[in-house]
Amino acid sequence: MENHNEKCALKDDLSKVPESYSTIRFIMDFHRGRVNFTRLGDDLHTLLLATSKEQIGNDSLPLLEEAPKKYSFDFQVSVDHDDEEGLYNLFFHNCYGYESVSAFNLTVHIEEKNGENYLSAGEMPLPYLYGTFSALSFCLAMVWIVVLRRHRESVFKIHYLMLGLLFAKTLSMMFHAVNYHFIALEGKHEAAWAILYYITHLLRGILLFIAIVLIGAGWNFIKHVLSTRDKKIFAIILPLQVLANVASIIFEESEESDPRYTTWKEIFVLVDLICYGVILFPVVWSIRHLQQASKVDGKAATNLEKLRLFRLFYVVIVCFIYFTRIIVYLLKITVPFKYSWMEEFFRETATLFFFIYVGYSFRPASDNPYLRLPLSDDEADMDDVVVTFPQNETTTRLHRSKENSHDLD
Repeated sequence: MENHNEKCALKDDLSKVPESYSTIRFIMDFHRGRVNFTRLGDDLHTLLLATSKEQIGNDSLPLLEEAPKKYSFDFQVSVDHDDEEGLYNLFFHNCYGYESVSAFNLTVHIEEKNGENYLSAGEMPLPYLYGTFSALSFCLAMVWIVVLRRHRESVFKIHYLMLGLLFAKTLSMMFHAVNYHFIALEGKHEAAWAILYYITHLLRGILLFIAIVLIGAGWNFIKHVLSTRDKKIFAIILPLQVLANVASIIFEESEESDPRYTTWKEIFVLVDLICYGVILFPVVWSIRHLQQASKVDGKAATNLEKLRLFRLFYVVIVCFIYFTRIIVYLLKITVPFKYSWMEEFFRETATLFFFIYVGYSFRPASDNPYLRLPLSDDEADMDDVVVTFPQNETTTRLHRSKENSHDLD
């Protein structure tokens, strides 16, 4: 429902309305105590209108005066034909000065059902969709646990952070699926499940950005400590991420006619894009660091390999942002109303593949080029030399310092 005051729609010439524009216009006539309605568009000529007591047989229905200057009326709309299916919107127009009517206090109770389901046609698959992605996230978490157990010697703290992200994703999707299930059955969400979803959704968002920033900064992979500018990135991104999630909660819980809806939705989009833009800086800094390090003799091959992987990581992040924020939105406004659930499907699918890529690229394994990190500064200046003695077929690993090295024959 929306409130439009820019121009008086009640004074529009109905003959000039485009034929493709299908609508039912209700005009409240307080002097005669009735509500006149007019069907516009061929698609709605057979649409069944009825009151709570009887079917409407003419072009008006009674407007009841419950108290002085307090009126009410009710009607039902039944969609029984395929050509009447569609996305319906309710608009309220209060035209200042139209027949001496200036101010209104309007209360609307709307009950929308598709059979026994309170969700719209485009939302009906969402409980199953979120439940499926919750199960897939849980399976990924189990696989990740197996990987961590098999390569315990190569596991860093960030790997446990990635595991926590998968569990947060699993719980978030599960609570979202349960919440939509209750909406489908009762027409409203259960407060407890909604609160649990918002908490886990906030936790998932924070963990996702922390993981991306830490990986992009090369923490545990290129360096053991975060630089001052890396810490500044956290100081910026964490409050912004909290603000983005608060904005998301407010506009999701608000009606589209509420002025807060538009305001907080714009805030969410802006802050979300800022967050994704900021997390690219640590990746760029790591790429520059590896470019400089690749020019140093002795470590050029390893650093070049890391450089290629970080460049690919940068490209994947950009593609992930572009797809989930732009392509998915274009898909939403393009597909028919029945397939609006595809927006969530493609967004969650892209997120799942992004998790798989990051997990595979930064997996704890001895042959992973990301994990070839010297344990100390002294070891960073040492080269490994392998000497084999054929007499007893033993192998000895020697270290030589770059500052004091000599040739071995």
